[in-house]
Order: sequence, then C-alpha cells, then structure tokens
Amino acid sequence: MAEHPEGIVLTTVDAIFNALRRNVAAPVLNVKPVRDTVNWARKSALWPMTFGLACCAIEMIATGAGRFDIDRFGAGVFRPSPRQSDLIIVAGTVTLKMGPVVRRVYDQMPEPKWVIAMGACASTGGPFDSYSTMQGVDRTIPVDVYIPGCPPRPEALLYGLMRLQDIIMKEAPSAYIFESDGTVHRQRQLEGDNEARETDAEEEALTAAR
Repeated sequence: MAEHPEGIVLTTVDAIFNALRRNVAAPVLNVKPVRDTVNWARKSALWPMTFGLACCAIEMIATGAGRFDIDRFGAGVFRPSPRQSDLIIVAGTVTLKMGPVVRRVYDQMPEPKWVIAMGACASTGGPFDSYSTMQGVDRTIPVDVYIPGCPPRPEALLYGLMRLQDIIMKEAPSAYIFESDGTVHRQRQLEGDNEARETDAEEEALTAAR
C-alpha cells in the first residue's frame, strides 16, 4: 500500500493501474499514427464554454451565426457548463473581482482544456489601466492563444481557433495521463520554438555585452 502526497492511501490495484498508464498507455499514445488520430479528433470537436464578459462576446456570438459558421471547425457546440467544455474563450474585460470566478470555472473544466484570450482587454487589460481591471487574464489562468483587437472581428476569432488547432496537433496525448499525484504534464511546442528561443537568448547576450 502506497500513500498519496495528500494522505490518500493508494491500494495495490491503484499502483498497478498507474504503472500501466505510465509504461503502456503513454508509449502507445506517443506513436505518431495514434497521436495524430487522437489530436485530430480533439481539434475537430472543441466544445467552447458560453462565457462572455463584455463587448467581445457580441463578436463571439456573431462567429456562431450562419455568415461565419464556426461549426465548420467543429467548435460550434457551446456548452452552458464548464464540466462539459474543453475550451474557454475569455471574451471581454476581466476585473480583479471576476478573476477568482474565472479561475474557478477553469478549474471545473476537465482535461484536456484550452484557453483563448479574445480581445485587448482579456489579453492585456486593454484601455482600462485602472485599479479594478486585471491586466491580462493570464494572471489567473494559462492562455494558449491571444487574439488582438478591440473588439476583434469574427474572422480574427476563427483565425485564433485555427492557431489553437495547430497547437493541439503538436501536443502529446500522453501528457494528459494523470500520474499518481494527480498532476498533468503537458508538452506544448510548435515547430521553430527552439530556434526562436535560441535567437532571443543570443540577442539578450549581445545586448548585455554591449
């Protein structure tokens, strides 16, 4: 019998299942054909949450209309509950009072889950550099895609959605296999990320040398 870090006792069956998930399921999911199939299914069946905070929500609603038809991307099933959603589009201004609520909603979403910050207010606080406005929703939840604009048009939201699909296709499904401590290890990396980081590091070194 093993013990969870939080004091929960793990039985022998739990230990066996954890070992199978790490040593059998994870390598199988990392095989390229299986990985691509799982990621394709995930990117083609995103269920956004009905979560509009301000004026950007009007543009998000327009994106679901017939003219733009977000259903083409498999993301038209807006759900009223975080427990049934895997994507939260933060559309609008996030105040400091609303921050803990956004975090609570995000925590109630099951893994895997993604976040889009729609508009300048959700991304950086927008024009509201005030005591009551959170300067970016990434101060309370992790953000995958930022969409600029005040407010951004529906085409911008669709473009951000396509960029999120690119991120999903590069993810490792095995990253969502829970370890015995309940954590999730995500591996998010796009092509060229390493080169970009190395270039930034070199530029910083040159700047420091000067």
